[in-house]
Amino acid sequence: MAMAKAASTTHDDCRCHPHPHPLLRGGTRQTKYTHGFSPSDLQTIASISEVFVPSISLPHNSQFPLDRPIESFFRASASQYPVPDEVGEMVMKRGFVEAQLVVRILVRMLSTRLGTALLSGGSSLERAKWLVKAKRFSEMALEKREKVVQKWLVERHGSILTPIRLGFVFLKFIVLFVFFTQVSERSSNPGWKAMDYQVDTHTPPAPDPHQTSTVPTNTRSGADRPLDKGIVETQRETNDDTLVASLSEKGLSVGHDAPTNTHIVTCDVAIVGSGCGGGVAAAVLAQAGLKVVVVEKGNYFTQRDYSALEGPSMNELYESGGILSTLDGKVMLLAGSTVGGGSAINWSACIRTPESVLKEWNVDHGLGLYGSPEYHESMDRVWERIRVTGECDREGFQNQVLRKGCERLGLKAERVARNSTAGHYCGSCCYGCIRGDKKGTDTTWLVDAVNCGAVIISGCKAESLVIEDNETTPRRRRARCKGVIATSTNPDIKKKMVIKAKATISACGSLLTPPLLIRSGLRNKNIGRNLHLHPVLMAWGHFPETGSSGDIVEGKSYQGGIITSLHKVEEDSNVRAIIETAILGPGSYAALCPWESGVEFKKRMVKYARTAHIFSMIRDRGSGEVLSEGRISYCLGKKDKEDMRVGLRRALRILIAAGAAEVGTHRSDGQKLRCVGGVSEEAVEEFLDTVTAEEGPKSMMAEKWTTYCSAHQMGSCRVGATERDGAVDQNGESWEAAGLFVCDASVLPGAPGVNPMITVEATSYCLSKKIAERLKKGVI
Repeated sequence: MAMAKAASTTHDDCRCHPHPHPLLRGGTRQTKYTHGFSPSDLQTIASISEVFVPSISLPHNSQFPLDRPIESFFRASASQYPVPDEVGEMVMKRGFVEAQLVVRILVRMLSTRLGTALLSGGSSLERAKWLVKAKRFSEMALEKREKVVQKWLVERHGSILTPIRLGFVFLKFIVLFVFFTQVSERSSNPGWKAMDYQVDTHTPPAPDPHQTSTVPTNTRSGADRPLDKGIVETQRETNDDTLVASLSEKGLSVGHDAPTNTHIVTCDVAIVGSGCGGGVAAAVLAQAGLKVVVVEKGNYFTQRDYSALEGPSMNELYESGGILSTLDGKVMLLAGSTVGGGSAINWSACIRTPESVLKEWNVDHGLGLYGSPEYHESMDRVWERIRVTGECDREGFQNQVLRKGCERLGLKAERVARNSTAGHYCGSCCYGCIRGDKKGTDTTWLVDAVNCGAVIISGCKAESLVIEDNETTPRRRRARCKGVIATSTNPDIKKKMVIKAKATISACGSLLTPPLLIRSGLRNKNIGRNLHLHPVLMAWGHFPETGSSGDIVEGKSYQGGIITSLHKVEEDSNVRAIIETAILGPGSYAALCPWESGVEFKKRMVKYARTAHIFSMIRDRGSGEVLSEGRISYCLGKKDKEDMRVGLRRALRILIAAGAAEVGTHRSDGQKLRCVGGVSEEAVEEFLDTVTAEEGPKSMMAEKWTTYCSAHQMGSCRVGATERDGAVDQNGESWEAAGLFVCDASVLPGAPGVNPMITVEATSYCLSKKIAERLKKGVI
C-alpha cells in the first residue's frame, strides 16, 4: 500500500520511524498503515503534498546563503515517503467524520481525469493534435497544480463548494505538520538545520546513588518517578490478572462481578482526571483521610521521559495529538491528555483571578464563593504549593521583543509569575518540562495525594458514571451517583472497571466533562454549553540577526521561558485584550502560517528562528458548546471581534516598534508589512486599517480568513446559584445526581480573562474542601 520511496533523499534519510526515546514507550507509532487509502489515492496525496512543500533549486542570486542545509531543505519535498502515508493516517485518526469524508472525496476526484477537470478547470486539459486530453492531478505539472491549490485556498467560493476548500485547508494543515515534525532515527528533520532549529537536549542530572529511593526496581533504570508509590499504569500490564495484582498492591480492594464480567474497585472518592482540578481535589481529599482513586485517560511521563520532539510529544501528551478543532475548523484547540493534564504541558503563567472578575462572579452571578476570604486564602495556598515566583533571571527572545516594543511605545509590560524558579529558561515546557522545574500537579498535588494513600490509574478512560434512582437522595435530586465505569486503553485489558465511591468527581476538563455527564444520562441544559475559549489571534515579526546593533534582540524564537511578560490593552480601566508570547514548534508554525506558494513558504520557514510570535487574547463573551466528545462548536460575539481587532493591532505595533523588518498576521492571504529601513506612521495606519478579526464558516467562503487558537477551555458545566443558571450548585454538586461533583475549569462561571491555572486550582481547592467536610459528616 505504501508508495515507492523517492530515488533521491539527501536529507539524512528522514523517516517517521519509531523514536527510541522513552516518551514513545518503546515505539508506539504504527509501522503498518491502516488509513485505507488506495495506491492511486496516495499518489494524489503525494502530488498535493508536493504543492505545499515542493523541491526547489535555489538560484545563485538567492537572498539566502547557498549552504548545504538550506540547499538540502529547498530540494526536499513532502511527496517523499513516508509523508503521504503519514498524512493519510493522520487524516483518518484525527479528522472528524465529515473531514475524513471530504478528504476522501477530494482525493478520489483528483485521482480521476473527470474529477480533476471539474475541480481544476482548464488547468488539467492538454491539447494533443486535434484531441483535448484531461490529466489526473498527479499528472499535471507542478506549476499548474500550485495554481489550482492557490485558487481553492485564496479565491472566493460559494457555499456549495466550501467543503472542497475545507478539504484543501485541512490537508494543508496536516501535510505541513507531518513534514516538519517527522524525524529520522537520529532525531533530525530535513528542514530544521535550514530553519536554525535545534531540539532542546537538556539531560537531567543522574539521581544520587546514596539517596534512598522509593522507585521499584522494575521501573526504568535511574528514573525519578515521584508517583510510583501510588500509580498503576495500565499500559504496562499484560492482562487482567496483572492489573488486579497491581491494584491490590496499591492497597485497593478489587473484586469481580460475574454477571457483568467487570472488576469492582471500592473507595471513598473516585476522580476522573488529574489536571489542575483533579490533581488538587485528589490531594485535598486524600489528606483528609479519604481513600481516593484517580482515573486518567493519558499515560504517566516524567522529566526523563520527555524528548522535546514536537510530533511524538504532542501525540502522547495532548488531546487528539494536538490536532483538535471546532467543527467548522475556525479554532484550533490545545488541551492536555496525560497524568497532570494541562498543568504538565502549559506555559507556566500564574495569574490570580482579577478582582473585577471576582466581583462580577460574586455580585452579578450570585456566587458567594468568589467574594469570600476562603477563595483568596485558597489562591495563596495554591501559589505556595506550586512554588510560584515572580522573578525571572533572563527573558527569551520573544519576551524581549514584547518588552522592548512596549517600552518604545511608552506602554507597560508586566512581569508574569511562573510555577518554576527564576532561572527557568525552558522553551519546550509545552512538550513536558525536561528540566523538571515546572511544578504541575504531577509533581506537586498528585504527589501529596499518593503520599496519603491515593491511587492513580493511568491509561484508563471513563466511559460513564454509575447513576441510580434513589428515593433517599436529597430533595430536587432525582438520582445518586455511585461511581464510574472505566476501560483501559490497553487492548490486552479486556474487562471494564467499576469504581464504586461515596463521592465521584468529574475533573476531565471542559471538553470531556460535559460528554461524560451527558452519556451518563444527565440533562441539565447548562451541561456542555457556555463554553469559553479565551480565543487568540497571532501576529508575527521577523528580526534578522543583521542590522543596526540597537535593534538586535538576542536569541531564538523557541528559547527561554514561554511567557514571562504581558501587556494589557486597556480602555477606560477595562482590559480589552492581553498581549502575550506564544511558543510554536516547527510543525505548528508551518501548519498555522499562511501558505501563498511553495517558494514563499520555504522562504518563510527559513526565517523561523528569528520570527517572534505574540498574540492577542480576549475575555470572550461569546460562547460555544460541546455535547459529545470531540465535537465542539463556538461563535465569537460582536464585541469579542472588535476587542480582538484592537488587541491584534496593538500586537503589530509592538512588533514594529521593537524593530521588526517585517510584520504580519496569520490571515490566509499572507497579510504583511515590510518595515526595513523604517516605515512611516501613515503606512502603518494604512496597514492596520486592513487588520480584521473575522472568523466562522462564512469567512471560509471569502477570499481572506484566519484561524483562531485556544489553550484555555472553561465554563461548559458552570456553577450556578440556581439549577437554571448552572450545571452544578455552589458546592460543585450536580443538581440532578447527589454525590456527583465537578472540579475543573468547566465549573467557572465564565472566562476570567487571564491564564486560568490559578483560578482553576483555587476553585477546586475550595470545592474539594467542602466535599471532604461533607463526607466526614456523612451528608453526601
